[in-house]
Amino acid sequence: MNDVQQRAAAKHFAEYWKGKGYEKGESQKFWLSLLSDVFAVEHAAEYITFEDQVHLDHTSFIDGYIPETHVLIEQKSIDKDLKKPIKQSDGTLLTPRQQAQRYIHALLDEKGRDAVPKWVIICNFAEFHIYDMVHPQTDPVEIKLEDLPTQYYLLEFLVRKQDLTLQKEMEISIQAGELVGKLYDAFLKEYKDPTNEHSLKSLNALCVRLVFCLYAEDAGIFGKHLMFHDYMQQNGAGKARQALIDLFRVLDTPVDKRDPYLDDDLAAFPYVNGGLFSDENIEIPRLNDTILDLLLNKASAAFDWSEISPTIFGAVFESTLNPETRRSGGMHYTSIENIHKVIDPLFLDELKAELEEIKQITVTRTQEQRLRAFQEKLASLTFLDPAAGSGNFLTESYLCLRRLENEALGLLQHGQVVIGVAIDPIKVSIAQFYGIEINDFAATVAKTALWIAESQMMRRTEDIVHMELDFLPLKSYVNIVEGNALRIDWNEVVDKNKLNYIIGNPPFVGSSYCTTTQKAEIVKLFKGTQLANSIDYVGGWYYKACELIHDTNIHCAFVSTNSITQGEQVSPIWKTLTSRFGVHIDF
Repeated sequence: MNDVQQRAAAKHFAEYWKGKGYEKGESQKFWLSLLSDVFAVEHAAEYITFEDQVHLDHTSFIDGYIPETHVLIEQKSIDKDLKKPIKQSDGTLLTPRQQAQRYIHALLDEKGRDAVPKWVIICNFAEFHIYDMVHPQTDPVEIKLEDLPTQYYLLEFLVRKQDLTLQKEMEISIQAGELVGKLYDAFLKEYKDPTNEHSLKSLNALCVRLVFCLYAEDAGIFGKHLMFHDYMQQNGAGKARQALIDLFRVLDTPVDKRDPYLDDDLAAFPYVNGGLFSDENIEIPRLNDTILDLLLNKASAAFDWSEISPTIFGAVFESTLNPETRRSGGMHYTSIENIHKVIDPLFLDELKAELEEIKQITVTRTQEQRLRAFQEKLASLTFLDPAAGSGNFLTESYLCLRRLENEALGLLQHGQVVIGVAIDPIKVSIAQFYGIEINDFAATVAKTALWIAESQMMRRTEDIVHMELDFLPLKSYVNIVEGNALRIDWNEVVDKNKLNYIIGNPPFVGSSYCTTTQKAEIVKLFKGTQLANSIDYVGGWYYKACELIHDTNIHCAFVSTNSITQGEQVSPIWKTLTSRFGVHIDF
């Protein structure tokens, strides 16, 4: 069901239930209709349970529960105020929220933590009050039935199992970021001059390398679990600095070019390549006991890096180590939800629909031909993020294409084991993804996030095709260019004749907050435009994008402030872009 169909279904549902709502007689019909008609749940009666028993000091019943997504529903009649206490069968006065909380305590006692809901919905047919039980202190999200056609997406957690996975990935990634922050602070104290630019750049590079090693030993890339941990542990604080220098050199040296007399523990590490360990001039300070304890016991032995989300972690990592964001105390990144508001209507919805259409083909040979063509199509698409940051747009887009490719491979495979086939079944590559980023450290983080994403998706493919694939050595990845996106030629970063999509979240700087340099960049781009001086900084990315896509089939979508679509900016931005480049808005 696409967005237009879902809006229409939500509108029909809201119109039908307007003014209706008797708790005991219509609750089940209401929820079954919502799940099946608006969210396309097949066999909705098996998806949700009603009137589950829960034992308080008396037997009570939960109005509704969705086991797959851990949602508890407390339903009231249309005449009940959801925020006021209601008399219970045992005589107590409880708000619906308090009533639900009492059920949660009982579920915890009876069935353990796994039975505790992630979400609670209080509903009276006319309103939904949504409580996030992972963050129970936050205010509820409230949706009126009449607003459901435009706000149905706020209820998508009813059917989106991946929200639970995403929550776990978010928690793990933030914990990983905190560990990196502690390592950063501990290392910084050991530098002779912690304000020196070379020292700070070296520290950033060191942290990126350590993160890769920690991930590689947990994800099986190094071959043996805790391989990095065991190597460093045997050297102790006195020899740890030289041990790291030696390890980085080995990781950057092909096996056939290494010293034949290397110690066995070093020789066992694979060749990584990719440029990650190539700079031998980075400054590495001494590793004291505090650093070793953090690195080996907390960051290595006590933490599993293999489950981090590269989309989230790249941003957390960069924010943790970027001095500017550390000073401001903020973490600036685009959430996965907002990334999908850009990439889904731009290209992902259409690709998903195409794969669903192929699945319906009943002639095996025809379906296989279409699946192989679909895989080639995925591999032919090229993307540019001209404000790449830590690479979360590029990483999430890559992951989405690889998930589609894996699904296609699964259909082609028919569950069979591949024997004696040396051909790599994977066609989609991180080489299809280009970026421009002004911050050199963010660009390095973006490359690392993409490598981690590539590793994770390769493991998924191995499970499908039942064969081992080689992740190392890394392919050199130079598609993320360091530079000011408003001053360089995007066509030199990626040839527009092979580019399909431009995506990203350009910087938000209001016109009145632009520096003199930023203002000059905008005025130069919009030369000859009245009120060019009043255009927000993000307008520059729109101009450069429209300039590049002129007379091509390239499509572009950015996250932006609403200021560029209202007030005095509308004319100088959009009149200029439409008259000079003939662009139009798709969605």
